[in-house]
Amino acid sequence: MTATVGRRERKKAATRQALADTALNLFLERGYDGVTIRDVADAVDVSTTTLLKYFPTKEALVFDEDAEQETGLVAAVRDRPEGQGIPQALCAYIKRVRTSAGDGDVRFAAFVRLVDETPALSEYGHRMWMRHRVALARAIAEAAGSRPDDYRCAALAHFALEASAFAHRSDDPERAMDAAFALLQDGWGTA
Repeated sequence: MTATVGRRERKKAATRQALADTALNLFLERGYDGVTIRDVADAVDVSTTTLLKYFPTKEALVFDEDAEQETGLVAAVRDRPEGQGIPQALCAYIKRVRTSAGDGDVRFAAFVRLVDETPALSEYGHRMWMRHRVALARAIAEAAGSRPDDYRCAALAHFALEASAFAHRSDDPERAMDAAFALLQDGWGTA
């Protein structure tokens, strides 16, 4: 049975999306430091109090897809094809969303540049990405038939997420990601 979304929820979702879209447009146009929370609120015609109900920090305005990222990571583990290892599934997913998602997309490239060139956004984005390790570790443990507190599952979740930052900083992100996940899949002894 599909739940119907009411008008109030639709309006909230539309306001949230308008705030995120407007903020990103302003940040790309003027630079992150050249835009205030008030600028974004004014552009959407809401109060700063309303903006802060949706986004508790200025950095959060840039990273508005946090829940979707976690859902995608967990689904990559749970919904992987039969016979595909967990590290392989995570590598494919992370490569798709983090390293090559913007190939040919000028706006995505501008977003990545904005984050890379703004230390506050780089740090915040990394913290947000790494927050998913608890949910990811749980999904890995469930898929592996392990206990929820299995350190191996927690370590795999942590290092799989960290691999994207490692790859992003390299001169060949795709090869770096493959190398990191080969190590996670097979261990150092086969390297």
